[in-house]
Amino acid sequence: MGTIFSFCLLASEDRASRAIEAATAELRAVDAAFSPFRADSLVSRVRRSELAPAAYPPLLAEVVRRCDAMTVATHGWFDPWALPDGFDPSGLVKGWGIERAATRVVDAGIRDFAISGGGDVVVRGTGPTGRWRVGIRGPSDPHTVVLVLEPADAAVATSGSYERGPHIFEPHTGQPATNLASATVVGPDLATADAYATALYAAGPAGLRWFTPAGGYRALTLDHQLTATFTDGLPEHCSR
Repeated sequence: MGTIFSFCLLASEDRASRAIEAATAELRAVDAAFSPFRADSLVSRVRRSELAPAAYPPLLAEVVRRCDAMTVATHGWFDPWALPDGFDPSGLVKGWGIERAATRVVDAGIRDFAISGGGDVVVRGTGPTGRWRVGIRGPSDPHTVVLVLEPADAAVATSGSYERGPHIFEPHTGQPATNLASATVVGPDLATADAYATALYAAGPAGLRWFTPAGGYRALTLDHQLTATFTDGLPEHCSR
């Protein structure tokens, strides 16, 4: 997926090791199926027109269905079919993959944990010192934390050009998105939050005008002067 994943699990060493092994196996399977960088992935086969929709395996069909739903929900600002290199559902799949990894951790009997990957975080239960704290980093210095969120049993997805440079495109123009420093979405499901964050970053400052989702999702954007704009309900979970 072109990024790094990390785990914080409050459990015995043996149980944590087994959980991480199962979770990383899940992430590797997701990467093998959906990486646009692998010639043998399902995504690459779709790009080469080797798979017709009627022949999609169940996991691919699920991802395509969810992507199509998010394209509608974001007014076309999240559209994995409208990218310069062809079909790329990475803006949803990374969060979806982390949610699947989180399920493996829960299956191992662990209730208090956090999993982070490339700006996407899922937290459950409590952290080592109480409530989990998720930092929103500055755009130029990876060691600078601009804002801190304290979500409870939630997903936090942040999109920007921190790690991979300009890789999020405006689907309506095909040009790299550059109008924001980052966009963050908090909510119950990381795949959905990931797609919303990708769309908001692509849309720029105007994105929050259409961001009115149901289901407990909230958002914030940072401009290049690090000025934060929030949707209703998020500031009380946020500190500097």
